[in-house]
Amino acid sequence: MQAIGETIFDIVYLILVIALGINMIIRSNGNKQYRLFGITAVVLGFGDSFHLVPRVIALCTTGFEDYTVALGTGKFITSITMTVFYLILYYIWRLRYNIKNSEKLTVAVYTLVAARIILCLFPQNNWTGIDAPLSWGIYRNIPFAILGALITVLFYKSSRKNDDIRLKNFWLAIVISFGCYIPVVLFADSIPAVGMLMIPKTCAYLWMVIMGFNAMKDFRFNNCK
Repeated sequence: MQAIGETIFDIVYLILVIALGINMIIRSNGNKQYRLFGITAVVLGFGDSFHLVPRVIALCTTGFEDYTVALGTGKFITSITMTVFYLILYYIWRLRYNIKNSEKLTVAVYTLVAARIILCLFPQNNWTGIDAPLSWGIYRNIPFAILGALITVLFYKSSRKNDDIRLKNFWLAIVISFGCYIPVVLFADSIPAVGMLMIPKTCAYLWMVIMGFNAMKDFRFNNCK
């Protein structure tokens, strides 16, 4: 039953996110902000597919043990693409709220992105092994969590300052995603049921994409009046 339910959920999520992303890229009409929104959705969907597709295959066939390398490789790729996802969100924030003179903030963002990617590249992560160390799962997620917190604060403050109705809850979606992701990093190996938190985490990312899509629709509608 889990295999059927999770397979349907994962396939619907990947198709929907990638389709919305491609739609935004095509219909952005040269608007850089919404083109970037589309790119984030495509990056999110394709990145997640490297992890979710092997997971679906494992669930529907012989189990996770026979797909350790594929699942680990997919997890590694997803870790990189998620970092890029938040980097692009930073530039969406700058464009949407017309942010200028943010050189120091940009340096901080790139430092966190670089730290996260470099930590992911260390062989000690043992991505494709059976017993990946929890310690390295924590190390590589420290800069990622700080990056997520920073993007959360930026969208929270700016959406309220500019009375941005469409993205007023964008910060909340990020909080939900990290609130579900962190317990999985810390406890999923010892308490497998905690892994179920990945479902609301995935829904939170889909919510972000939908908010971006609806914001683009408003933009197109207002420019067609």
